[in-house]
Formats: sequence, C-alpha cells, structure tokens
Amino acid sequence: MKSIVIHGPRDLRIEDARVDAPGAGEVQIAVAAGGICGSDLHYYQHGGFGTIRIREPMILGHEVSGHIVALGPDVTGLRVGQLVAVSPSRPCLSCRYCEEGLHNHCLNMRFYGSAMPFPHIQGAFRQMLVADQRQCAPAVGLSPGEAAMAEPLAVCLHGARQAGELLGKRVLVTGCGPIGLLCILAARRAGAAEIVATDLTDFTLKMAQDNGADRVINSGADPEALRAYEADKGTFDVLFECTGVAPALAGGITAMRPRGTIVQLGLGGDMQLPVQAITAKELRLCGSFRFHEEFFTGVELMQKGLIDVKPLITQTLPLSDAVAAFEVASDRTQAMKAQISFA
Repeated sequence: MKSIVIHGPRDLRIEDARVDAPGAGEVQIAVAAGGICGSDLHYYQHGGFGTIRIREPMILGHEVSGHIVALGPDVTGLRVGQLVAVSPSRPCLSCRYCEEGLHNHCLNMRFYGSAMPFPHIQGAFRQMLVADQRQCAPAVGLSPGEAAMAEPLAVCLHGARQAGELLGKRVLVTGCGPIGLLCILAARRAGAAEIVATDLTDFTLKMAQDNGADRVINSGADPEALRAYEADKGTFDVLFECTGVAPALAGGITAMRPRGTIVQLGLGGDMQLPVQAITAKELRLCGSFRFHEEFFTGVELMQKGLIDVKPLITQTLPLSDAVAAFEVASDRTQAMKAQISFA
C-alpha cells in the first residue's frame, strides 16, 4: 500500500508500506479521506514544533475515515463495508489516569502521527489501516470527508466542556482556522448568545461569519477594534484562544469580563501571560488537550444534522498529489480544511 511519510522539513514522500492483518478486537480499514491538521503542517514545514522533532521517517495523519474491509476475531458491532470515523486516540486503559476516566492524559497514549515518543507513533495517512474496534465510530449518513472531521470537532467539543455553561454567554474566539471555526459551531450549538471572532485574513473571517459568528474582526487591519469590548471591565464570558500566539491571548483578556473563562486550545509554544489582569479580573485559565468520548459525540451531532462541517472542507486532493495538498493547506488565504482522498 501507499503511505505519506515525512522525513524532514519539506521532505514529504509517498512510499510503500506493509499491510497488516487485524488481530483480536481489531478491524482493517481502507482509508477513504484524511484531513491535514496544523500539527501535520508543523512537521511538513519545520520538521516538528517546539522541542518535538522528527527523528525518524514517520507516516503523518490522524484525521481519517474509511470503510471496513476485514474483521479480526472477537469484533462485535461493526461490519465489512461500513464507513467509520477512526479516532486516533488509543489510550492504554490501565494507567492511573485511564482508571480515573482521564483518557486524554493516558501515560501510555498511542496517538497516530506523533513524534512525541521515540520510536515515533506512525500515523494514519495510508491506504490500509488496522485499528482497534473501540476507535471506530460508525458514520452512516456521512460522507468520508465529514467523518474525517470528527477528530478536530472532538477537540472543540472537549474545549467547550472545559468552558462550562455556554447558554446565553458572550463568546470571543481568537483564531479562525479549523479549530476556531469548529469552536464557533460548538458554542452556537451549546446556546451562546453572541460570538465574536478575530483573525488576520479576510478569507478565514468570511468563513467564520458564514458559519455562525455574529461579528468578525480583522485584528491586523483594525488592532483597536476589541477596545469597544473593554468598557466596564470587559464583555466576554468565555474566550476560546485558538492561535497559541501571545498577542491574541493578551488582547482577548482585556475584553474579558470578571470571572470569565479562558480556554486555551492553540499550541504555539510557551508565552508570557498578563498575570496581573488575570488576577485582577479573577479569570479562570483552562487548558484543553485532545479528547476522548467527545469523538463519538461529534459523529452523532453530525449525523443528526446538529453540526454541519461540510462548508469547512475547502479542498480535496488525491493521494498522488499529497505534496500539493500540504502546500494548499498551508495557504490561509484559500484553505480552511484541506483533505486527501485515499479512495
């Protein structure tokens, strides 16, 4: 089979890989669609992010869906030919955090396409994938592209849970990439009364407006626009910070009302924080990392038509054009979520 392998910065290759047979409790999946994530782009553009670096060739990808082609022994509830969204999260289920129900903090997590451990965890951008049956969410009624969006949607549903009650709240979203837009969709579904979104490009802001934001602000063209929300100690109850960039976080904090909640989803490395403002406003700063049960919830929300991710899929390129797909995905003036078709 063919797979998409990163060797170093700008060194992406389509290579042959071994096809594995499913073991007990596993299924073999013909991958149909795969979405290019920000972490995939970091590996492609820079060979990693922060202290995490590529130290050996690694198959990329963790946002995938596909059709089951074979069942291993003891598999129940799944059938050959079925479209499934595949969760990339494979916790050990036996460490202290798994036993506490904190599966996203598993001490022995195996997450597709991750260079955090060594040897690296090989990813899911391959024509045939073997997965545990517990990773598979039946996706009847969805297209392969929609099903592949379950992973980033789960990230944002987990972030929304970290935010707490959203009904009637005023929400600020900084950063209008796929995670920012999915946070907008999640917040709107949870009953947010007003959603304001900021970014630096007109394309992403138009996408945010088309997908539920009440107001969008180009913080590059109009850096003072958020000042209107600073009166009387601030306006917003919740900030979803999706850039990982210090100026975006600092600007958002000035517009937060006392005892608001900041949910940090963007991973841009360590940053300086305006601790005095956080302290004086009694803000709650909350990290949000990956997901677990939200993956299956996201699939159900899409199946019921309660969250529509189709408009976010802006490009789909064939496996043979993988490098071009990564280049398109890197261009924030034209791509929201670029996907690769493996069919």
